[in-house]
Amino acid sequence: MKYDDQTKNRVKRIEGQLRGILKMMEDDKDCKDVVTQLSAARTAIDRTLGLVVSSNLVDCVRLAMEEGQEADELVKQAVNLLVKSR
Repeated sequence: MKYDDQTKNRVKRIEGQLRGILKMMEDDKDCKDVVTQLSAARTAIDRTLGLVVSSNLVDCVRLAMEEGQEADELVKQAVNLLVKSR
């Protein structure tokens, strides 16, 4: 699967968030602020994960249909990936 620039930029923003969180920890910032930022980073990761899985699923289903295959198993695999990620 190819990853577009938008997806890569999302990961770069998450990387920046994580570096910011580490800096907050090193600076002994308030626990509530650190937890808030960790939660925001987790949400960003979850959304990016969903985007990657859904984009991959669309590509896989399209290819399977072009090859005359059933897409049911691909959908099950995608759902399992999302479930395992939680």
